[in-house]
Amino acid sequence: MTIQDLRAQHLILFEAVSGSRAYGTNLAHSDTDLKGVFVLPEEQFLGLDYIPQVANATNDEVFYELRRFVELALKNNPNVLELLATPADCVMQCHPLFEAFQPELFLSKLCRQTFADYAVAQIKKAKGLNKKINNPEPPARKTVLDFCYVTAGAGAMPVEKWLQRQNLTADQCGLANVSHLTDLYALFADRTPNALLGYRGLVRDPETSQDVQLSAVPKGEEPVAYLSFNRNGYSTSCRVYREYWDWVQKRNAERYQNTVQHGKNYDAKNMLHVFRLLQMAEEIALHGELRVRRPNREFLLQIRRGEFEYADLVVQAEELVERVDAAFATSHLPDEPDRAAVEALLVKTRQAFYVGQGNK
Repeated sequence: MTIQDLRAQHLILFEAVSGSRAYGTNLAHSDTDLKGVFVLPEEQFLGLDYIPQVANATNDEVFYELRRFVELALKNNPNVLELLATPADCVMQCHPLFEAFQPELFLSKLCRQTFADYAVAQIKKAKGLNKKINNPEPPARKTVLDFCYVTAGAGAMPVEKWLQRQNLTADQCGLANVSHLTDLYALFADRTPNALLGYRGLVRDPETSQDVQLSAVPKGEEPVAYLSFNRNGYSTSCRVYREYWDWVQKRNAERYQNTVQHGKNYDAKNMLHVFRLLQMAEEIALHGELRVRRPNREFLLQIRRGEFEYADLVVQAEELVERVDAAFATSHLPDEPDRAAVEALLVKTRQAFYVGQGNK
């Protein structure tokens, strides 16, 4: 089933422009996102082919089946609740049956988690992005040998530096476990012509190996030093490297260029939504109202343009989180929506819609 099918079969209960155009933070080049609610044909709803959601290829047009919409609204999902408070100039169509679905039916203290916790997650995401931008990973991953150190007097030095000083190569060396000491190895050197001692080297392959390798050591050979492998450091480095280049591959090119252009090294659009969500959460707690159209458009657009320092925005956002917590602590909202009342409305609406469809 496609959105075109929904229109052709007159199954749509509600349709509206959403996103930045509903918030009032749109720019001239902003996309037009659509969201809505539909009802499945009765036979399909009663049968095995329930479809909870229909979207277009780019996912900027999303329609929820009535039951799925209600399920998400009962959980105080922000994207779904915002539909119920869509500004009038963004509503494209609203079936009379859908008018009974008002925000007051659903607003509850669950909004503390769904709005504010999501915003907090976005702050963490912004911090992670800031770190990635300011600490780019090199094209080549660090190797095991970059995390190996050799004892030198009372201290230690990187194995590569130690090898240079000893006029040795990694292939001339062999390692053996040291009893009772994790990741510490006795290091043996083979200076014989043609490598007669047969040591295997410190690693199998300097570029791809993920661990040091051990060698059989002839009886009577004495270690020339001891080598420590910082295994945890190597694992962390691999994870950071992988996450960074995954991010580079998957990042939104347009938003990244915007981040580079404003020079503040944070995703400005992401931070805009942090403040929008937290401010909406505070309004819900204090006034029991969901205000989609934002009254502080210019402030939010200043954030989007990168006119604030990243650190200052994080401090402001964290202070706003504290205010949201305090507001919900004293809020008169119910702990959660009245599920029975909502379910009764759901059943009544679906029955009435099917009767109406049958009379056409």
